[in-house]
Amino acid sequence: MPRQVLYQGRKIQVALDIDTLPDGRSVRRDVVLHPGAVVILPVVDGEHVCLLRNQRPAVGQVLWELPAGTLEPGEPPEHAAARELAEETGYRAGRWTSLGHFYPSPGVLSEVMHLFVAEELHPGPMNLEPGEELHPQIVPFRQAVAWALDGTIRDAKTVIGLLLWERRR
Repeated sequence: MPRQVLYQGRKIQVALDIDTLPDGRSVRRDVVLHPGAVVILPVVDGEHVCLLRNQRPAVGQVLWELPAGTLEPGEPPEHAAARELAEETGYRAGRWTSLGHFYPSPGVLSEVMHLFVAEELHPGPMNLEPGEELHPQIVPFRQAVAWALDGTIRDAKTVIGLLLWERRR
């Protein structure tokens, strides 16, 4: 399967793959290559979680989201999760639980998202990247799940994280 990288960005590459089908025909596929990411569900206490209000220029909206971020080259997901939690919320966690991983859009995107629950939180200073407009908010867990179910939360990684934790806790 020949792959031609058409664009090299700061975090992604855009490629054209040409596959040969069993009947000999060729198919062209656009693929976004991504190094992977982490998603963190910060559990503040038994009844509350921390969500972010995040300005998303790509969709022109402010969304409710879980903290998340891109893996650095060679970085273990566990380290990236701790780094992103601290950067985006100021929290440090005493206990971590992996909820597995998922592909957010496997039709065009190679990204794998590693989902973690962070508990036993200790507050500290946030360290946002330039251009990030994140506003942490403590929300009752039941309210967050209701928002995931009624469409108030429209970010897929956040819906997945909340509903998986609801099912497992």
